[in-house]
This record gives sequence, C-alpha cells and structure tokens, in this order.
Amino acid sequence: LLRSSQPLTGPNRRRSREDEKLLGTILDEGERGFIIDTRSAQAAKQARMSGGGTEPKSSYPQWRRLHRPLERGRPLQESFIKLVEACNDPSLSMDRWLSRLESSRWLSHVKAALSTACLAAQCLDREGSKVLVHGAEGTDTTLLVTALAQVILDPSCRTLEGFQGLLEREWIEAGHPFHLRCARSASSHARGKQEAPLFLLFLDCVWQLSRQFPFSLEFGEQLLLALFDNAYASAFGTFLCNNEKERSLCKVKESTHSLWAWLNQPEEKQKYLNPLYSHNSLVIWPSVEPQSIQLWQGLFLRWIRPSQHLDEAWEEIQRLVEEN
Repeated sequence: LLRSSQPLTGPNRRRSREDEKLLGTILDEGERGFIIDTRSAQAAKQARMSGGGTEPKSSYPQWRRLHRPLERGRPLQESFIKLVEACNDPSLSMDRWLSRLESSRWLSHVKAALSTACLAAQCLDREGSKVLVHGAEGTDTTLLVTALAQVILDPSCRTLEGFQGLLEREWIEAGHPFHLRCARSASSHARGKQEAPLFLLFLDCVWQLSRQFPFSLEFGEQLLLALFDNAYASAFGTFLCNNEKERSLCKVKESTHSLWAWLNQPEEKQKYLNPLYSHNSLVIWPSVEPQSIQLWQGLFLRWIRPSQHLDEAWEEIQRLVEEN
C-alpha cells in the first residue's frame, strides 16, 4: 500500500521519469496494480490542464486508475458545521432533526471514506495487487484512505500501541497540516480557508469500525474522544505545526511533552482500553450500507446528553471482565 505525496506528473505537464521508473519497479512483469485517485475524474482533468498532476495511462501501462472522489476542503468543513449546529439545537422536532442530519451530509462523507478504504483493502487482500493512493496534495484524503485500510487489514494497527504508531506514521510524520486544518472548531464564528476536519473524519470511521466489531479493537471510544480533543486543543506537542520541518524549527520535541507518553502511563492507559478486546487476526470488513453508518453520539451529542449511565455501564463491563 503506497501513498503519493505529490503529483505523478511534473509542472507544465512534464513527465516524471523518476516516478515512472519507481512505479515500474514495484510491479513484476505481467503484474497489474491499482491507482486509487481520491479526486474526481473532472478534477484530475482540470489539474492536468493547468499543469498539475495526473497519471497518463500510456506512462503507466500496468496500473489501472480508479476515481473515488472524497471531499477534503471547504465542503467537508461546512458539513461538520451543519452537523454540530443541528446537534446543539434542542428545539428541533424529529422530522426537522432527521432532515438537518441528512442535509449536513456528514454520514455520507463517513460512508465514502470507508468505502474507498475498503476498495484499497480489497485490492490488496483479495486481488493481491499493489495499490497507490493518490490525491491532490497527499496530506489529506490520501492519508485518510491509507490509514483506514491498514486498520481494516492489519490486526497490529488495532492495538493501542499499533494505533498510536499508525497515527504517528500516517498522519503526523506524513505531514497532515494539523495547525491549518484544526485551527478552530465547528463552533467558531471565524471561517478559515484551510480548515477541514479530515482527522475527525478518520476518527469517526474508526469509531464505526469499533461499533461494528466491538471485540476487535484494543482501545475504546474514550481514546478516540481524547484524540479529537487534543487535535483541536492540547497541552501536548504531538499535534502541533503542519509538518516535520515546522516541528523541527519550533523544537517541538524538545519543548513539549508527548501525548503518547501521557496516554501510556499505566494509570491513564487503563481508561482507554476496551475490556471486551480479543485479538482478531482476520481482516475486518465493515458494512457501508446506509443502515450501518450511525451518528457518533458519544462525540457529537456529548455536550447535550448526560453520559453518566453509559459510563456506569462501561465500568460494570470492566469489573465483570476483570472478575472473570
């Protein structure tokens, strides 16, 4: 599973011989691979016309390109805002609530992300093919798909330690611009041009996996909520800046504490573990049917719905598991 961090065609439509050679060496003679493009075919065409990146079929004869467009910018942020506004409005009737939930299109974005990740996973697991995930810049939807595909395929990424490693590798070191994307929350009146909840969308998709496979992830909802909180406002330096270069210039590692070091303390770690976890070496294939995608109530309704009884039930589950 590969991800493209830059266009495979150079500026002014110059072909990149280095990229062609690289992709050519990945496949054996007669072997075929898949390029999953998270842009629409029209967006890729427009990028090529303006000198941007796309893959000419003639230059990559062994690769088949599949377009699976995912929103990454303003439309995704607007969807997030609409959902939060609907969740925080206590005056809505049932019909009005369902209408606003649908019009936010947030669950459609969740479905699209999971579907694309499943496609990548299927190409790898069932077709035995190499997969290159390609997007506009390689730091947003590309990371979303590759990270989700690894959670679906790899049981080690579903452990607490492995999931932290996945986030470090696929989001932080790969250069997701957390500072730009998570500058404010959906409740802010300011509207930054670079804001987009890509990381939140990833966390929501992982929550969907944890709900459909309640025994297969070593961590629970509390970890996902903590990651969301720390992505937007944190006492730790893990999600600071936009890339490794900025973190190096700002001396983030020398000047701040790591979120992972805090979470992995024995007294803290216990809060985030799933007491029902049982190692599952199989691939977990989520259902992406509309009936299977649910609103993440623990996050989006956390400020208007008391969680006392849910917390008590969770504590009782932990007690029963420990006793047995």
